[in-house]
Amino acid sequence: MLTDKFGRKINYLRLAVIDRCNLRCNYCMPAEGLVWTKQPDLMLDDEIIRLSEIFTDLGVDKIRITGGEPFVRKNMINLLERLSANEKLKQLNITTNGLLTQNHIPAMKKMGVKTVNLSLDTLDAERFYKITRRNSFDLVMKTLYDLIENNFRVKINAVVMGDQNISDIIPLAELTKILPVEMRFIEEMPFNGNVDKTVNLKWNHSEILKYIKSHFPDINQLSLAANSTSVNYKIPGYLGEIGIIAAYTRSFCGDCNRLRVTPTGILKTCLYEGGGVDLKQALRDGMSDEEVKKIIIQAVSGKSENGWEAEKLTLTKPELHQSMATIGG
Repeated sequence: MLTDKFGRKINYLRLAVIDRCNLRCNYCMPAEGLVWTKQPDLMLDDEIIRLSEIFTDLGVDKIRITGGEPFVRKNMINLLERLSANEKLKQLNITTNGLLTQNHIPAMKKMGVKTVNLSLDTLDAERFYKITRRNSFDLVMKTLYDLIENNFRVKINAVVMGDQNISDIIPLAELTKILPVEMRFIEEMPFNGNVDKTVNLKWNHSEILKYIKSHFPDINQLSLAANSTSVNYKIPGYLGEIGIIAAYTRSFCGDCNRLRVTPTGILKTCLYEGGGVDLKQALRDGMSDEEVKKIIIQAVSGKSENGWEAEKLTLTKPELHQSMATIGG
């Protein structure tokens, strides 16, 4: 089992397979998109599979596939099938915006994907267009209901933006009355692809909770699950749960069990870490699995205690203006 110097056991890998996305969310990237990674610089399917097997050999038993939008990658379902064949992997989950997901739901169910995180910042079609710059609200909602009908565990992710979707917090929370979903409100982060936009720090965890409590005074906090990034709550009588993720104020670092690999194969031990270790190049240089494992173990041994410490170690911080699509959302 991978263990860092603070005694945290690492068993969870967030694996980004592509930086491209078919939305243009204004908190993530400019309207014209980003300078996308060229194909030769992305990890190949075989490299992703090999790295996943190296990580599971080291004790990782949970992988979440992210992007960009994962289903923009060619033959994504074939890659998922190959990943799911790893017997050491207990959980294979995916984060998606729902635009290309619907046709793949039967295959995902068959291969054992259990949890899908669906990005949805508003229940208003016009506001959805303003945020994402795409007219795809109805398609995302159809995907949401199809996932639920097929018994996936669905977590809805909404980034809380003080200037855009505060009026959506309560309607989104109300979804948990009729749907067995975890509605997660996420603090806005600075990873915005150099969008000319300042993060509104007013809407942190405590402010989001205060706002929800003003409408649902009997909401109860649930027991905190180990390694959870969210603090979860339940409104009595409602089917689902509400979660708040302190993504910017970073209150969940104490028992962090996560690593990230970017679409270009860079291992990051913390979201706020500058740089990282190039595992893709290690593979292409002909290193053996054992040599790559040593690199990973060494990187984990240097994992910062929390996101604030990781940020301090970055002397220059262009990473804080990258898009989450580039890092891996």
